[in-house]
Amino acid sequence: MTRALIVDDDPLVRRLLTTVLTAQEIEVVGEGADGCELVGLVNAHRPDVVLLDLHMPRVGGLDALAALRRAGHSTAVVVLTSFGSDDAVLAAIRAGAAGFLGKDDDPERIAAQVRDAAAGRAVAGPRAIDTLVRHAAEASAGREQREAVRALGRLTEREREVASWLPHGWSNPQIARRLYLGESTVKTHLSSAMSKLAVTSREQLAVLVDRAGAAALL
Repeated sequence: MTRALIVDDDPLVRRLLTTVLTAQEIEVVGEGADGCELVGLVNAHRPDVVLLDLHMPRVGGLDALAALRRAGHSTAVVVLTSFGSDDAVLAAIRAGAAGFLGKDDDPERIAAQVRDAAAGRAVAGPRAIDTLVRHAAEASAGREQREAVRALGRLTEREREVASWLPHGWSNPQIARRLYLGESTVKTHLSSAMSKLAVTSREQLAVLVDRAGAAALL
């Protein structure tokens, strides 16, 4: 039988989780009300999984988890909270949590995730999954922006200035009037920029400029 330890400052939450887990044949071997108790409780009860609240008044879940790892324990820890920012989700996972579940998750889901964590599998509730997907998308977007900025760094200042109007859908005559240049000069700058960046159309160049953002055009 899977052995679980619950550390949460809310006694009602501890009772509810105990009821949920016991009904699913998961043994709750101990309880704690603060993160400062975690290492001692793990030493005493040797659980397979710890359900650890993230926000507690004295020692929070992240600090408690760090202390547990410093003490040499590899016990699976599932961070459990009723609220939290994206940063909290990511920090818990980076600190070595096996997963992140919301206190409002379905009871059967909580029990299943506890078993998964005990078996060494990563677990995540809906909120954590949304956060991780969003973080991955943001990281990808950030990487693409950095690559675009580096690429535009190969252009001259005038080439970047001319190209900056492409995402607005401006034609060569419009850009020429705006920058007080001849149309042939605008065309020359754009052709040079496309050649340097190995793109074959002004649409591709416009996408690259838009991805880089305003900072790359300074």
